[in-house]
Amino acid sequence: MTDKKQAATKNKGGATSTYNPEIARIMCEKLSEGIPLRQICRENEGFPAWRTVYDWMRKDPDLATAIAHARDVGYDAMAEECLDIADNAGNDWMERLDAEGRPVGWQVNGDNIQRSKLRIETRLKLLAKFNPKKYGDKVVHAGDDVNPVIIENNHNVFGELLKNLKMQRQSEQ
Repeated sequence: MTDKKQAATKNKGGATSTYNPEIARIMCEKLSEGIPLRQICRENEGFPAWRTVYDWMRKDPDLATAIAHARDVGYDAMAEECLDIADNAGNDWMERLDAEGRPVGWQVNGDNIQRSKLRIETRLKLLAKFNPKKYGDKVVHAGDDVNPVIIENNHNVFGELLKNLKMQRQSEQ
C-alpha cells in the first residue's frame, strides 16, 4: 500500500457500527477528560462515527447515562483547563531582536495573550451552553419555581378607591 493510500485510510469514523463495550468504556473515559465525542471518534482507530454512538445511546439507556455522566465530569475538566490556560504565561513574552538578530530585550507577545483569551472564552461559552445551571450566568426571572410571582390582594386599597369614587360622584351631583 502506498503512503498516500495509508494516509487516506486514517480513521474517518464509521469503522464499526456494532456496539463494542470496550470502545464505549474508552469513549466515556475520554469524554470525562473533556474531549469532544467527534474528536474521539475521528482520532481513534476502530471507533465508530459519532452518529453511530448516538444510535448506541438510543438503544442502550445505560450507555446513554454513562456518557451523560462522563460528559458532566468532562465539563469540570474543561473548566479546570481554563485555569491552566490562564495560569500559563510561558509564551506571553518573547525576546526582541535587533536588525542583526541579536537580543535587545523582551516584549509582550500580544498574539499569544489574545489566543489564550479566545481559548478560555470559547470554553466558558460552551460550558454555559452545555450546562447553564452550573456554568451559565445566573438570571433570576420573577415567576420561576424559586422566585414565584406573589400577588397580594390589599382590600384596603380597593376599599379606599371605592370610597374615593363614591365621594367624587356625590360631589358631582
